[in-house]
Amino acid sequence: MNQPLALVIDDEPDICELLTLTLGRMDVQTETAMDVAGAKALLGEHDFDICLTDMRLPDGDGLELVEWMQSNASGVPVAVITAHGNVETAVQALKLGAFDFISKPLDLGNLRTIVENALRVRAPGQEGGSRLLGESKRMADLREMIDRVAQSQAPVHISGESGTGKELVARLIHDSGPRSEGPFVPVNCGAIPAELVESEFFGHRKGSFTGAVNDKAGLVQCAQDGTLFLDEIADLPLAMQVKLLRVIQEKKVRPVGAAQEESVDVRILSATHKNLSQMVADGEFREDLYYRINVIELHVPALRERGDDILLLADHILGRLNNSMMLADEARDALLGYAFPGNVRELENMLERAVTLCTSGRISADDLHMRESTEASGSRPAIAGQLGEQVEDVQRQAIVDALEKTRYNKTAAAKLLGLSFRQLRYRIKKLGIE
Repeated sequence: MNQPLALVIDDEPDICELLTLTLGRMDVQTETAMDVAGAKALLGEHDFDICLTDMRLPDGDGLELVEWMQSNASGVPVAVITAHGNVETAVQALKLGAFDFISKPLDLGNLRTIVENALRVRAPGQEGGSRLLGESKRMADLREMIDRVAQSQAPVHISGESGTGKELVARLIHDSGPRSEGPFVPVNCGAIPAELVESEFFGHRKGSFTGAVNDKAGLVQCAQDGTLFLDEIADLPLAMQVKLLRVIQEKKVRPVGAAQEESVDVRILSATHKNLSQMVADGEFREDLYYRINVIELHVPALRERGDDILLLADHILGRLNNSMMLADEARDALLGYAFPGNVRELENMLERAVTLCTSGRISADDLHMRESTEASGSRPAIAGQLGEQVEDVQRQAIVDALEKTRYNKTAAAKLLGLSFRQLRYRIKKLGIE
């Protein structure tokens, strides 16, 4: 097996020598360049397994090189070396496609970890995104983004309504990347009592507070060499947001009651159904933390935005629940016409209830109990009847306008409205449009 090959780019000979020696002890060969032009020439001549570049170079900067590599050497993970505390530059590099970053003065332990992770990126991995069901363009785009961001170490924020599958997306990013053999640690930030948050995240030493009868590792340490998924991060107390920011920037934690900090190597993924940018504007979420966790944003579409994926998912869920059960045609039409405020989670609950209650082996529209499920969730206000009528009037007029514009060509009208033909046919029937 050939030795891995690294490209080191720095105009300081001492740094080049230090990196070459460190990589050599890891059985990694190196080529060095002193400027951007030299780096581009070497990238054209060799198939490198990793690139390490300084930010300030005589004929340009590392950001320029990172951006150039996305088009000209996209298969090579590139890590940037930044000045201590220069978080803005590190974030910008990650947004441009850098794999990771390391600050000066160089921590050789962190450097070795970055190199090991990068070498795993070049190795063949799982196509985890393929486990995300759906044939709509929205889901195809999401799978493509998952595969892309999985190869980076940049923090990713996953947005989307409740029930859309944000944790599944986080797991797929983990499973598709170089940390797939490490732990995946999901944390519901809103489920931890405020007085225990720091201890739960960072651990504690025996005797550090009443009830601390033993040393305990925190959730961050449990995710070492893997991924920490912070679900509902919007619910994290402001005091804890400051401490989390330090973990991301310095890659260190201090357990409660400990005198020394501990180095940690975790990738941070986060999610929430809330509008974080609005929370920042309202002073409810720290802007600097938002800036660091939202380096890359993935949006998981609502189920109602996914067209016929609803039926594909329904068939998949039914197959898992009871292979003998089938959906009647009117039930399939009803599913396509329903807004699904609870998204995939609501679809699963709806079908589980239908399988339990249906006695014929063929699930009808009535067996789905759509109206009841919405009212029982408490999501419908007292004026729902009036609001529903207004919404139906708007839908009816939009469909009539589309039909008139397309001379009553239903296929063309569906395309104009952003619906599938089947969805349009159901709405025409439901709204009494002739």
